[in-house]
Formats: sequence, structure tokens, C-alpha cells
Amino acid sequence: MTVDLLLGLQWGDEGKGKIVDVLTSSYDIIARFQGGPNAGHTLEFEGNKHVLHTIPSGIFHPKAVNLIGNGVVIDPVIFMQEIENLAPYNINFDEKLLISKKAHLILPTHRLLDAASEASKGKAKIGSTLKGIGPTYMDKTGRNGIRVGDIFASNWDEKFQKLTNKHLEILKNFDAIIEYNLEEMERVFLRSIDALRKFNMVDSEHYLHQAQKAGKKILAEGAQGSLLDVDFGTYPFVTSSTTTAAGACTGLGVAPNKIKDVFGIFKAYTTRVGSGPFPTELFDEDGETMGRVGNEFGATTGRSRRCGWLDLVALKYAIKINGVTQLMMMKGDVLSGFDKIKVCTAYQTKEGVQDYLPYDISTEDIQPLYEELDGWEEDLTQLNEVTQFPKNFLDYIDYLEKALETQIKIVSVGPDRAQTIYR
Repeated sequence: MTVDLLLGLQWGDEGKGKIVDVLTSSYDIIARFQGGPNAGHTLEFEGNKHVLHTIPSGIFHPKAVNLIGNGVVIDPVIFMQEIENLAPYNINFDEKLLISKKAHLILPTHRLLDAASEASKGKAKIGSTLKGIGPTYMDKTGRNGIRVGDIFASNWDEKFQKLTNKHLEILKNFDAIIEYNLEEMERVFLRSIDALRKFNMVDSEHYLHQAQKAGKKILAEGAQGSLLDVDFGTYPFVTSSTTTAAGACTGLGVAPNKIKDVFGIFKAYTTRVGSGPFPTELFDEDGETMGRVGNEFGATTGRSRRCGWLDLVALKYAIKINGVTQLMMMKGDVLSGFDKIKVCTAYQTKEGVQDYLPYDISTEDIQPLYEELDGWEEDLTQLNEVTQFPKNFLDYIDYLEKALETQIKIVSVGPDRAQTIYR
């Protein structure tokens, strides 16, 4: 049995959580493969809004098992807060939630290192969510990390204290001064570790292998976005994990030849949270309108998102490196009311016109080249089938399909689960 994969194609916040929620009824297992609580997956249905950070987005469906894979980094404190927030929904976590023993833990001192590192950068800061993600992945690749399975070891206390002491020594090397109460942070952390021990821990790669043999349908869920990939994103303004399709293999133990469909999610325009290059960013009324109408605020940090026109150069790049087989376009409704809609088709660089994402896309050196399409006035949020789409909106979708050479199979016209239209 094969595995399908869903990921974001821009700088995150594309609407992955909503689409996973929409698709879950067709799958037996939803498996999150990378990232940590820096992710904010927002789901809306039946008049309620939910934001998940670590738990996969299929958790509200009665049949699907949700797996937190080995590629994820887990903050026990944030995880238990998520569990508490889900208490009113009577979810049977014993049956519906599994955690990989190989997933790494975010310690309180990882968060301190993150804060000190970011503060020391001054104006050159990356725009970290300050959740301790980067330092945790650094310990993982540096072979110093602590994994979920270690919380059951007889020497757990020794491992925890040894890594904490190492972090405290590193903190002394930063010029930036941050205020913290480590004793209180550790008290809450260790209490959360005790609670974490009650959840079902598995050898997740073995579990998925057995599930495939049994014919189970699996959907791998990514976090962040392809342009934040540590290798192929806009480095160094990226996250610390592999957000592209390859991350599903390393983050779940799934073989490449078992991946079938790759679902790529993108917004009808472009947004970015935090620092980093953004060629099509708008600083005018159009950008302000996108942010206001689209409610563009980070689900994890609350920071306002930078907004701009759709960048086909970056989007084509993400489609190629992920092997996307189907596209899903989000937030087309936000563009209602624009007289003209622009799409970036190439960059003007020092070397000439370029239609491939170059090594460095600093906005000082790159000017986006646009094509212009007619906009539409109609409100899309109440529509429920393709035949109701305004002509100019259909033209926009057709234009993108031809440019991207990939079918757009789902169009979202609002945040609610019901505002999802199949083509």
C-alpha cells in the first residue's frame, strides 16, 4: 500500500491543517513527519476554530489514527496544553494518538538558547518563533539530543541534567541578556513529562510498515512550507527541518517508492511571517487589504504576515523539488474585489531575466516581473460548486494550471471545512 503526502509550497501558513482535516475521512492514518510547535495548523468547522501545534490535523475524525513521527520535535509543555484544549471533545487518545519513541524533546534550555541566539543577532535576526526548534534539531544532528523513548530510561534524570548543564554553559557565551526563571520552567516541564509518559509510544517506522502491509491508507502531514526547507528554502531564513517531500521519508521511515500522490498547498497570493527575502511583497494598500481580509496573523506567534502577489517562480520551484501531483489553492476568496490581479512570472536580476529560483533572492537585487489578469468582484465564500465560480476567477485558475503544468484539484473559498470545493 502506498502513502500520500501533503505539504506547503510557499513560506508556510498555506492552509495545510484545513486540507488534512478535509481529506482525513479518506485515510486510516495521519502521520506528521517534521517540525515542532512552531507550526500552527488552524481548523474550522461547526462554528469552532482549533489551532494545533504538534498533534496531527486528523485528530477530530472518529476513525483515523494520528501519529507524531520521529522527525517531529516535541515540547511536552505545549503538547499537554494542546491535550487540555481538546478535553471538551471527548477524544480517545489511547486509540487515536501515537507518538514515535524516536521523536526528540524540546527542553526548557532549548528555548533559552533560541531566545539568546535570536536576541544576539540584532537586526539580522531570522524571525524565530522562539520555541526552541533550532537548538533541538542542532542537538539531534550533533548527537546530543534526548528522545521521547529516553523518558522511560532509568538514567532519564541524569540525561536531562547533563544536557541542561551543557546548555547553561553555552548560554554564557551570548552577549544578549534574557530574563528567565529556569526553576519554574523545569517544574512545569517535568510535570508535563510525567503526563507524557501516559501516552502510547511506538516504534513508528515499524507501525507504519505493518499498516502498509495491512492495506491501510496513510497521509503524511508536513508543517511549515517548502521555501522554509533547511536545504532548499531561502537560507538562512528557514526552519531547521526538511519540509519538502524528502522529509516524509526521513521523518517517518517511509520508503521513497511507497509515496504515491504529493498534494501541494498554496495560497492564491503569497505570505511570509518573520524575516527573509520576499520578492513580491507589497507595501501598499493592496498588501494591507490582503492581510486584513485574509486575517493574516500567525497561528503560533500572532505576528502579522507580510503579503504579496503570487510568485510563480518560487511556486514552480517548489512543485519540482517535491514532485507534486495535485495542487490545492487556498484563499481565492481573499482576492475578491481587486480590479487587477498580478502574478510574478520571472525575476529581473543582474544576470538578466530569470524564471528559476536563484541561489539568493535578496529583494535589493531582484525585481519581480508581472503579468496582469482581470479581477472579480463576487463574494466566493458562499459558493459550493465550481459552476458558480465567476468567469474571471475560473480564468485565474486556468491560467495558473497552465503555467504550473499541474492540476488544481481543490479550491478553498473560506476557512471552514465546508468551504472546500473539488474540481
